[in-house]
Amino acid sequence: MKIAVVGTGYVGLVSGTCFAEVGIEVVCIDIDQKKIDNLHKGIMPIYEPGLEEMVLRNVAKGGLHFSTNLGEAIQGAEVVFIAVGTPPGEDGSADLKYVLGVAREIGEHMSNYLVVVTKSTVPVGTSQKVRSALQMALEKRGSKMTFDVASNPEFLKEGAAIEDFLKPDRIVVGTSSKRAEETLGKLYKPFTLNGHPVIYMDIPSAEMTKYAANAMLATKISFMNDIANLCEIIGADVNLVRKGIGSDARIGHKFIYPGVGYGGSCFPKDVKALIRTASENGHDMRILEAVEAVNKDQKEVLSSKVVKHFGDNLSGKTFGVWGLSFKPKTDDMREAPSVVIINELLRRGAKVRAYDPVAMEEAKHQLAETITYAKDPNDALLDVDALLLITEWPEFRMPNFDVVKKLMNQAVIFDGRNQYDRHELREMGFTYYGIGLQ
Repeated sequence: MKIAVVGTGYVGLVSGTCFAEVGIEVVCIDIDQKKIDNLHKGIMPIYEPGLEEMVLRNVAKGGLHFSTNLGEAIQGAEVVFIAVGTPPGEDGSADLKYVLGVAREIGEHMSNYLVVVTKSTVPVGTSQKVRSALQMALEKRGSKMTFDVASNPEFLKEGAAIEDFLKPDRIVVGTSSKRAEETLGKLYKPFTLNGHPVIYMDIPSAEMTKYAANAMLATKISFMNDIANLCEIIGADVNLVRKGIGSDARIGHKFIYPGVGYGGSCFPKDVKALIRTASENGHDMRILEAVEAVNKDQKEVLSSKVVKHFGDNLSGKTFGVWGLSFKPKTDDMREAPSVVIINELLRRGAKVRAYDPVAMEEAKHQLAETITYAKDPNDALLDVDALLLITEWPEFRMPNFDVVKKLMNQAVIFDGRNQYDRHELREMGFTYYGIGLQ
């Protein structure tokens, strides 16, 4: 079976590579010639654990190909996935120009029946727009060729995307055609053989499922952050509260860790888009509006603690930062809380020394040379007045605090992930601040 995947960003490259891993012939397409040239050389456009090795392995086996020529790439394919970006507009709506542009180009070049699948996260109703764009392109050619449109949203976690794709909790497929359902059933057979369920539904429901899933996870994060802030005011310990409620099977332990707010390419964009979709249909998403507001405020909590400790004017102070990416195991800096926190410190006259295992090159696109990029975690602490833990990379979990203390001018830690034992650190002479803790 041959498929094509248009877009070699996070979703497209991971999806195409994982399909190749189970024996499907895959062509990944992108208009960025440099990106395709780099992929041919084994240079990845994103950081994702295990991805580089899997790409190289499947290219060597001859099952994974890269191209800038969509017309050639889709010849002989049974399924084409659209996995291009849907950046948010100023009003929060998803920009569909890339998705619809690809749909038109498919219609201009297809030479056999195709199932055209939206893999990008798109608002409800997008598949109908994709169908119209395809149909118009075919009519312009005078072609009566048939096709089907389907929705197959992704549920990949950055940092664990390969595991998520190969061993999914569920595979959601939205179709309006038995033929498309059978084609996608054949495509996903290697996964269902291992017991991973495919849930078939209508296309609007599939499109909504993706947004609803991300909105629910974002809600859990903002809820816990709101609870953490209240705990801090009234003297409760949010770590104990989290354990207490997480033991309830109806709530669970996932996504209830307080911190400095969510970021990344999905939650912020998708919450905004769902609010916008509701508004366009005369409905207010009151809970999600609060989720978004809480998250915006939460990104300022850590810098507020710094100001409360050191004062409004931070001139002459230097802060060490551990972690820049929005979460561990990715170099993604989109909507990263670190950017908000660092910019506030800089605005108040401070200097910043930061270290991240993989995200420093990406960070330079947003922070430029306004900060010092350290060569390792200890280098980030040299003569600093405080340490800010922003991203909970594994290598930050168990530092030698005796060494940490010697490197710093002042033994002050602002723990944005509640990763350290505050009692232990205070006994060692550190001033410790966490989230939702006394």
